[in-house]
Amino acid sequence: MATAPEPSALLDHNGQPKPWLDTSLDYEAARLGMAFHEAGHAVLAMSYGVHVTTSEVIAWNVTDDGGYSLTGKTGFQAANVWPWHFAAQCAAGTLAEVQYLMAYGLWTPQRAAACAAVHDREQAIDTLAAHGYLLGRDHVPAGGKSWDMVRGMARQKIGLLWREIRTAAHAMNENTKLTGDQIAAMTGLTNPPMPGGAA
Repeated sequence: MATAPEPSALLDHNGQPKPWLDTSLDYEAARLGMAFHEAGHAVLAMSYGVHVTTSEVIAWNVTDDGGYSLTGKTGFQAANVWPWHFAAQCAAGTLAEVQYLMAYGLWTPQRAAACAAVHDREQAIDTLAAHGYLLGRDHVPAGGKSWDMVRGMARQKIGLLWREIRTAAHAMNENTKLTGDQIAAMTGLTNPPMPGGAA
């Protein structure tokens, strides 16, 4: 992609710009990392009963001198999902991307820090709050959970589903965009039906 995506792809759930972070990776390695990030979201969402519509890597400003910009997007339709599972799939993107760095010999503290997706955490906090559940950024609120607790749930699930995440990530890196049904077919997972029976 030579031009930037739709402006909405660069905004968080509140319409604010997502922060720009430098991974210090070359384009191919960073692109695969973003594919792992989105595959983490998609695979965990699907495993928790969430219908995944699409998951994709979005790249632009890719230049001959190595410059690039990357983001990603996973679309889903959730209904009657346990709130903590929803939060865990929000946490899964960053964790899967960091696991990719470790598994492929690319991990450094700076690169791991650049995987942080604060917008994913904030979306989980706001979405759960709208349904009466408390998710604390750095503490355990009364009757709720902390972000670290949710990350622990996601980390365990990623360990169990690493093969599926890896399969989806490499296919996404090669094809740019996958449907949830394509991810299900290649991983052996089930993409739950769209809520309400919509096609």
